[in-house]
Amino acid sequence: MISVKRSLTKIDGVTKADVSLEKAEAVVTFDDAKTNVEALTKATAAAGFPSSLKQ
Repeated sequence: MISVKRSLTKIDGVTKADVSLEKAEAVVTFDDAKTNVEALTKATAAAGFPSSLKQ
């Protein structure tokens, strides 16, 4: 999951990414003026872990 966290934190606007293997989730804090959910899901997919927004 380190690769997922690294991929997320490389995105401009992401200030925090907490990734949990046990829960199979990532909680991401980001500036929506600099990035968006689509960029975040693309980053996790590129790291080998497809994702979606959990409401």
